Amino acid sequence: MTNNKESWANRLANLDKRWVFLCILLAVGFPLFFPIGLPMRPSQPVKDFYNVLQALPDGSMILLSGDYDPGTKAELYPQNVAILQQACKKHMKVVAIALWPTGPPMLERAFNEVAVGQYGYKYGIDYVNLGFKEGREAVMVEMGRSIRQAFPRDFYGTPISQIPLMDKVENYNSFPVLIDISAGYPGTKEFVQYTQGRFNITLLSAAPAVSVPEFSAYYQSRQIKGMLTGIAGGAEYEALIGHPALSARAMDGISFGHIVIILFILFGNVFYFLGKRTSA
Repeated sequence: MTNNKESWANRLANLDKRWVFLCILLAVGFPLFFPIGLPMRPSQPVKDFYNVLQALPDGSMILLSGDYDPGTKAELYPQNVAILQQACKKHMKVVAIALWPTGPPMLERAFNEVAVGQYGYKYGIDYVNLGFKEGREAVMVEMGRSIRQAFPRDFYGTPISQIPLMDKVENYNSFPVLIDISAGYPGTKEFVQYTQGRFNITLLSAAPAVSVPEFSAYYQSRQIKGMLTGIAGGAEYEALIGHPALSARAMDGISFGHIVIILFILFGNVFYFLGKRTSA
């Protein structure tokens, strides 16, 4: 009997690690295809982000800067989609720019998925993608004087004068809020340093989780009025707008993966000490 116990305990203690990896893969992957809908408790920066947009009158015009790339798509594209969900529900007009060359295609995909695909937005009337402009901080400052001069043509090469939505746009004063989806430089930090105080901008930031330590200081000083960070921030924001989607599913997968890892740690320790007892 003792030998059987010892053999059983040792087999579990020496379980092939590939079974562990398989269990983690299933735990992380299952919610991506079959959403669980775990409850979310939004943090204050996410609530502030939501409340700033929600407080704007329906039909307001907002400025959206898509400063990210495919490398940060997993965290920032779901945030981009969720932002457009809230904006489109309030029938807001969206003027989009990019200070990263990879930004305009990411913005265009989000517009096609949400604004056009779900809400029937018309290009040039309800939204516009002004595309990428090189110049970094110089472009940010120039937009404070004239966005029309900084971006004389849109993403497709159409002159600004031929886009009806741009008739009412001159500079930052044309917008009650600027939302920056920021993966790094140039992005939210530079908007704070070069334009937020200078042009009295209400700035919101959506960023990857790695930006939390740096951007939290700007949020605490109220230079950033609201902030989404990483998959967790995106999932909390999706819960607030009542549209759980990509971030919520990813967060479910992360949570289940953590649970499986904790269980394996607990079982591993139990089987280890059980094996020592039975072998004594």
